Amino acid sequence: QVHLVESGGGLVQAGESLRLSCAASGPTFGTSGMAWFRQLPGKEREFVAAVNYNGENTWYADSVKGRFTISRDNAKNTGYLQMNTLKPEDTGVYYCAVDDNVPPRLIRRSSAWDYWGQGTQVTVST
Repeated sequence: QVHLVESGGGLVQAGESLRLSCAASGPTFGTSGMAWFRQLPGKEREFVAAVNYNGENTWYADSVKGRFTISRDNAKNTGYLQMNTLKPEDTGVYYCAVDDNVPPRLIRRSSAWDYWGQGTQVTVST
């Protein structure tokens, strides 16, 4: 069992940055992949980024590539999402997810991930 708590959301202006954190409890974080998804107003939850268990492999949605960076510190049982050059269309609730058995071909599918945090709100104003 893994318990996840996101933090770091807030209200920023377009062009500014935020760093989200995902603190995990449980013994399997260091051997599990981690992902960030977001739910924009009126839309379904969508994939943002993922990282494998040791941080060596990452994947990004096209909409955030070059602006967002996913990382993890297994010693601290924490994952991160650095978000730069934020845009109003990035506004939404951001969720982290963890699972120890998601193959690369399924990482963009929210249903493939078993453990989720409660979400943190990110609002980007013009």
